[in-house]
Amino acid sequence: MPATAEVVIIGGGVMGTSIAFHLAEAGIRDVLLLERDALGSGSTSKAAGGVRGQFSDAVNIQLGARSLELFRDFGNRPGQEIDLHLEGYLFLLSREEDVAAFERNVAVQNELGVPSRMVSAAEAGRLSPLISTAGVLAAAYSPDDGYCSPESVVLGYATAARRLGARLVTGCRVTGMERAVGASDVTTVLTDRGQVTAQTVICAAGAWSAAVGAMAGVDLPVQPYRRQILVTGPVPDAPSRIPMTIDFSTSFYFHGEGNGVLLGMSDPDEPVGFDLARTDAWLPRLSEAMSVRAPRLLEAGIATGWAGLYEVTPDHNALIGEAPGPGRFLYATGFSGHGFLQGPAVGEVVRDLYLGRRPFVDISALSSERFLHGAPRKELNCV
Repeated sequence: MPATAEVVIIGGGVMGTSIAFHLAEAGIRDVLLLERDALGSGSTSKAAGGVRGQFSDAVNIQLGARSLELFRDFGNRPGQEIDLHLEGYLFLLSREEDVAAFERNVAVQNELGVPSRMVSAAEAGRLSPLISTAGVLAAAYSPDDGYCSPESVVLGYATAARRLGARLVTGCRVTGMERAVGASDVTTVLTDRGQVTAQTVICAAGAWSAAVGAMAGVDLPVQPYRRQILVTGPVPDAPSRIPMTIDFSTSFYFHGEGNGVLLGMSDPDEPVGFDLARTDAWLPRLSEAMSVRAPRLLEAGIATGWAGLYEVTPDHNALIGEAPGPGRFLYATGFSGHGFLQGPAVGEVVRDLYLGRRPFVDISALSSERFLHGAPRKELNCV
């Protein structure tokens, strides 16, 4: 552990490693990332890997679209194979109000360069042959979306960041912070492996960000919710290409994974907490949704599964910005299930905030202070 650093990043998932890479690439040589476990071991490694530009909020659309550009070029910059499958994203809509909302969303997405479109139920069935279209009124589809490997993305950013001079320390738990007032205007980060003094601290701690913010005297309204994912065994006569398919009214989703299918579904009864144990309580609702929307998947056995954490804010939009006070404290957290797919673009945004440059998208509405002024704007296209 060094005694000082120009920038300390807390959190070694996709967000932290992306920020470390983008800062180091910009010439910041004294970057230190602290991760309490292994890199990517938190929410990132538990993600379904979906990447998309289909959102209802213009800022999220732009963050998703820019990230897609960066994912497509990941083999060159930073230089890592990420198993990117651009099979598209397909939202199945079975309620009139959802059809109307997605028609508005698609119009905004098209204005911002996302090639999404509304499709009929019949076309949805051709795009995703494993589904039953019974009750489907319409669907929204974008061919530029898809999924990739979260672990490979973290590896690519971490390797390139180290190559550019950043230091990434794993197995190091942050236990506190002391923000100095005065001429030095620095922050001392306390850890179980010693302390380090930094001019700037960046919180990218995901579901654990509320505690990190509290250490710095900053309110980051992030709550952890468990989400579970299953992977099936081989699916008989499965198509070679399976888009990320979401039954919007139930939140049931799936995409291809090897010779099987990765699937999941949110649980409205899930309490707030850090519990990562796998349970069966959600399976009856999942089975019911599958029997209606993708009954063939019920024939495939479950090969494996895991539980991860969503970092959820009250309006399902991220927290990105800089807190007032002594020293510099920046944050990028609260992505409410969108963190992996927005990680590349947010790395660029935080780099520019640190350097005092204007980011490619105006993220002022994502400041944590929006909740003090009663002006949140809810992201509607959540899973």
